[in-house]
Amino acid sequence: MAKTVLITGGSRGIGRAAAVLFASRGWNVAFSFVGNQQSADETCALCERAGVTGNAFARKCDVRDEDSVIDFFRTAYERFGAIDGVVNNAGIVAPKSTLADMDVDRMKNVFDTNVLGAYLVAREAARMLPNGGSIVNVSSMAAKLGSPGEYVDYAGSKGAIDTLTIGLSKELGPKGIRVNAVRPGIINTDIHASAGRPERVSELGPGCPLGRAGNADEVAQSIYWLISDDASYVTGAILDVSGGR
Repeated sequence: MAKTVLITGGSRGIGRAAAVLFASRGWNVAFSFVGNQQSADETCALCERAGVTGNAFARKCDVRDEDSVIDFFRTAYERFGAIDGVVNNAGIVAPKSTLADMDVDRMKNVFDTNVLGAYLVAREAARMLPNGGSIVNVSSMAAKLGSPGEYVDYAGSKGAIDTLTIGLSKELGPKGIRVNAVRPGIINTDIHASAGRPERVSELGPGCPLGRAGNADEVAQSIYWLISDDASYVTGAILDVSGGR
């Protein structure tokens, strides 16, 4: 019987790459999106081309809203049965700014999505995953580097994801549920453009020790490994996928 993975923020970028990879490995894929139906439909089509017809579906979900998160998990369970893995990926970044110039609405939006939203998703995963299930939280190298002069609010929100990963891995370990995280570095996705800096990848990528930016498929491979049984003795780990940055 096929396993099932639930992915938040799966309509683009790292979430989309993960969805397509899991589908190609024979998994059922349930993923959320917040507003772009066309992008979600495109991801479903990519998953079905990579896997089998009917093995992927999208659900609109605002991770900041408790009822929306609960509905997403419930719908995925009704569609596919037991959920075996959760990729806690949905997140946002705001335009470049110093902390002194940030208004409270911007900070609330970042923290409500990236921290509260991630905790709500992790909570539902903790409630629904069976023994042997796996959670991968998507953090960022910003949590280590701080993103000074760019977005220290985003960096702080990802620091919370690292802490969540460590604490929840210890809570759920006795239940046989593994919790890990990936910390992507400069990855070529449209999140940079959404923050008003489409040139960020070309500017910063060559400065990485490996001499280039990464791509979403490379992050997805790391996520897949951590979710899979190949990482059966790995929990509480935070894997940097950053080209050495």
